[in-house]
Amino acid sequence: MSEVNQNLEQLENKLQALKEFSASHGVDLNKEIKAIEEKIHELKIEAYRNLSPWDKVNLARHSERPTSLDYIDEIFEDFIEFHGDRNFRDDPAIIGGLARIEGKVVTVIGHQKGRNIKENIKRNFGMPHPEGYRKALRLMKQAEKFKRPVICFIDTPGAFCGIGAEERGQGEAIAINLMEMSRLKTPVISIVIGEGGSGGALALGVADKIYMLENSIYSILSPEGFAAILWKDGSRAKEAAQIMKITSEDLKNFEIIDDIIKEPLGGAHKDINEVSKRIKEIIIKDLKELGNLELDQLLNRRYMKFRKMGKYQNN
Repeated sequence: MSEVNQNLEQLENKLQALKEFSASHGVDLNKEIKAIEEKIHELKIEAYRNLSPWDKVNLARHSERPTSLDYIDEIFEDFIEFHGDRNFRDDPAIIGGLARIEGKVVTVIGHQKGRNIKENIKRNFGMPHPEGYRKALRLMKQAEKFKRPVICFIDTPGAFCGIGAEERGQGEAIAINLMEMSRLKTPVISIVIGEGGSGGALALGVADKIYMLENSIYSILSPEGFAAILWKDGSRAKEAAQIMKITSEDLKNFEIIDDIIKEPLGGAHKDINEVSKRIKEIIIKDLKELGNLELDQLLNRRYMKFRKMGKYQNN
């Protein structure tokens, strides 16, 4: 893809130069400009229709990729953020609160990364501490009490594995979320919008409906971590991404997710309005479908959804 990107950059520079020359000298270069624009579009299609798993890892981590708060602002109305786990502190790596969609009140929860170094330090690069997951669970149980559906946005490299997080029960917090989400008495929809890393992602991923954006990833751990464990060489991350089966197409084929949400050419950051529109349509459709189910039917469907995942043989 690097050669295609190089050609794209050259054409885009040439296009910009032609536009500036045309504007400054009053010369009609519309024919030449249109030809270059068409060539750029063709190259983009060629590049982004043949992305490798590693290319998708990089797109999922793109610094301009929309975050949970970006989608919340676009999709929902009247969002009110809640803070704290009522036990230790607030964790900015997970955001959550109440919002409206088509007049219906829902609980929205998501991992939150930053846009720059300062924001990422505040958000711990989207890696939650246990209190983040306990905050998420508090909001889920509140949603259950008031019969509000839960919408989760997943975007994390994984749960934070620092000493303090482990001392405060990181594994337990994730495990309890998995258990409680499996039997939560209200509809749950989860969408992987960027990175879906390990148990840190699963803690928001036990849902009635699970989706992935086209260029997002969902995996047991990062390709770098996989390579370091398997080959004792983190530099083989690109090779690891190829064999880990972490793309949206892979997860759809394995029936881990329900469907893939298409992105604009070049990634979700190229047109957040269009991606948000697609996400919103799916949420509205699913809320109607899940809302028509009896509670026992809803819980049984969720249980069977996860029971049938994977293939195994009895010895």
